[in-house]
Amino acid sequence: MTTELTRADLGWSAFYNAQLDIDEITTATPARVSAVHRTQVATLTEGGAIDLTLDPGMSSGEIAVGDWVLCDPQAARMTRRLDRLSTLQRGSDYHYGERQLIAANIDTLFITTSCNADFNVARLERYLALAYDAEILPVIILTKADQADDPKSYTDQAQALGRDLGVVTLDALHGDVAGKLGPWIGKGQTVALAGSSGVGKTTLANALTGNAALTQGIREDDARGRHTTTGRSLHRLPTGGWLIDTPGMRGLGVADVTAGIAATFPEISDIEGDCRFRNCKHESEPGCAVQAGIAAGEIDPERLKRFQKLSREDAQATETIAEAHARGRKFGKMVKAAQARKKR
Repeated sequence: MTTELTRADLGWSAFYNAQLDIDEITTATPARVSAVHRTQVATLTEGGAIDLTLDPGMSSGEIAVGDWVLCDPQAARMTRRLDRLSTLQRGSDYHYGERQLIAANIDTLFITTSCNADFNVARLERYLALAYDAEILPVIILTKADQADDPKSYTDQAQALGRDLGVVTLDALHGDVAGKLGPWIGKGQTVALAGSSGVGKTTLANALTGNAALTQGIREDDARGRHTTTGRSLHRLPTGGWLIDTPGMRGLGVADVTAGIAATFPEISDIEGDCRFRNCKHESEPGCAVQAGIAAGEIDPERLKRFQKLSREDAQATETIAEAHARGRKFGKMVKAAQARKKR
């Protein structure tokens, strides 16, 4: 495969071009981040791969795989990051007051699960909420269909999560994987591959890229596997698209994704405004439109429980993030005030 790439090949569009200053159009070199290290970022440009050092004051935590940056190739230095078309991130399950970057400038999220004990509707809904909130198209990929007695039951459960939701069932070791996923992996398109450990993400990535990365077996007792992918990275596909592979995520917290949750549960969010009380909890309040929907058989009560759980978690995490930002602003003001006093 040739290493000569155009900006369009890399996923460049008018959205990024519009962000360039007049001087930057002729002097700066756009580069796409393919991997993030502690003090450097690996990037791809029209002229080839370049490892860039970060500008002083910028941390690697501010850069995500898939980002577009401007650089000085002669000095191998990154000058600035361009605004993102989309940002996939999750709330931290272990440290409040922060969100973790997963990847940037993604068109489609391949939410990968398998036709076995790993299949979990609540986890899929979490991924959907993150994708919808980031305005990324989600597609559920059901792997290991050849090992299931009734793969259609898994397909039906996944499809029930959205009438227009893309759901693809496949055996990543056999068949035309690229053909089945063709609508989302064409020239310049970027997909991210996400899912828990052991669902076959690496096998799927190998089928799409033609590589043969090491895969590890699953534990028979719970159908879970060990981590194979240890870091996020950007890979070119023979179809002209780009794949961002991610490590398996044991925790998948949500934070500040109210819009994503609403899009994941439209049968609930679309009628919440019809409840008699604005702060209706959809439990036993009179005039609850959601409970009326359950009584009419239009809303699954189990879906409501999961909607309420996600909403509560999101509200708590969002409030904690806001508090952390407020503390940061207050601390910054204190530091500036102390520095001003020293200068007197």
